[in-house]
Amino acid sequence: MNIPFIENMGIEAKENGSLYLPFREGLLNHLGTIHASAQFTLAETQSGFYLELMFPQYGEGVVPLLRSSSVKYKHPAIKDIYSVARTSKEALDKFESELQKKGRAVITIDVWVYDSTDMLTMQGEFCWLISRM
Repeated sequence: MNIPFIENMGIEAKENGSLYLPFREGLLNHLGTIHASAQFTLAETQSGFYLELMFPQYGEGVVPLLRSSSVKYKHPAIKDIYSVARTSKEALDKFESELQKKGRAVITIDVWVYDSTDMLTMQGEFCWLISRM
């Protein structure tokens, strides 16, 4: 990923399509756990990265816009964290069909954030509006 903010955060892409954020002092809140906004950034980035992986053919020809999101924090993150994303095949097919027909489409991506012991720390839904240029 070539996004300066994401690189500054320290987010790394893994070969399996997940994203990884190592535990470090600069990400902590006043309680010594990874700040909620750092977890949100990891999850939001994961949702966009997932779309890039699913639809590489649209890389340069579309404008993605995060339309809305909903997240729930489950446990404090006190170790390295990683994220995974999924959506249904039906949602992917509907998205591609609408984008082809209308030049714009909406899709919701589900994301889970886990710590290095596989404890769920956050889950979220990220709704993207994608428009052709």
